[in-house]
Amino acid sequence: MAKISSIMCCCGSGLGSSMMVQMNIEKALKNMGISGVTAGHTSLSEISPKSADLFVVGKDIYPQLKDYPRVICLQKIMSMKELTEKLEQAFAKEEDTFHIV
Repeated sequence: MAKISSIMCCCGSGLGSSMMVQMNIEKALKNMGISGVTAGHTSLSEISPKSADLFVVGKDIYPQLKDYPRVICLQKIMSMKELTEKLEQAFAKEEDTFHIV
């Protein structure tokens, strides 16, 4: 299994919701006791499958990342509960490719 050391949040413009999700990811990782993982945010147009080890996006962006190897799709982008549960699932995965929807 490839290690998750970088997480990228994406939204349409790379400014609003992706930045909020990035801050929530940083908070969730800290609460989970996970260190050594960087989180960033950008626009959908500026990413490629190799931009990060894991991508976290809202359900509106998810269809554009269907061919990416590791993706978390958030149904409610501001839900810390959903984000934390899905991050826990991602870090527990043995597979190199997965989508958590």
